[in-house]
Amino acid sequence: MKNMLRPIILFITTLLTHCQSQNYSNSALFFEENFEQEMFTDPTIFKVDDFVDGDTFWVLNKDSKRVKIRLIGLDAPEVKNVFKKKKHPFGVHSKAYLDSILTKNPYLKLTFDVDSLDRYGRTLAYAYLNDGTFLNENLVRNGYATIMTIAPNIKHEDLFYEAQIYARDNELGIWKE
Repeated sequence: MKNMLRPIILFITTLLTHCQSQNYSNSALFFEENFEQEMFTDPTIFKVDDFVDGDTFWVLNKDSKRVKIRLIGLDAPEVKNVFKKKKHPFGVHSKAYLDSILTKNPYLKLTFDVDSLDRYGRTLAYAYLNDGTFLNENLVRNGYATIMTIAPNIKHEDLFYEAQIYARDNELGIWKE
């Protein structure tokens, strides 16, 4: 019985955390345009195509070319052993959280920092939802990722640090365990 309640409680906590986080972001941008309509005229708008894990996903550009995106400034727990990183029990929750956000918000505005690619060839980006929510910060603030700042991509380093302190102090996501 106890094992059956855990997924239900985790789902409800995730839902409440997501709703709560919408009120705390200092970095939200507000966009007047509809990303779906702007995708073919604005090269910074992309459509989500597939999910990899809690910090990586595929998008389509305006020419329907697939681009693998790795969110800057954070690291989500792994869903499987990959490279030198080991699978983490919370990885599946981080991926599910990101998947749920991107399923509801399939069009994103991507911005970039100094380095555009990581050593694995993934495009490094900051992502904004159509309502202005800063996705990178949202994942850290809700405890679904931890900060991982790699110079020279440090534009939002302080914001991510504050978000992680918030998640840790409030025992959200990975900080709950």
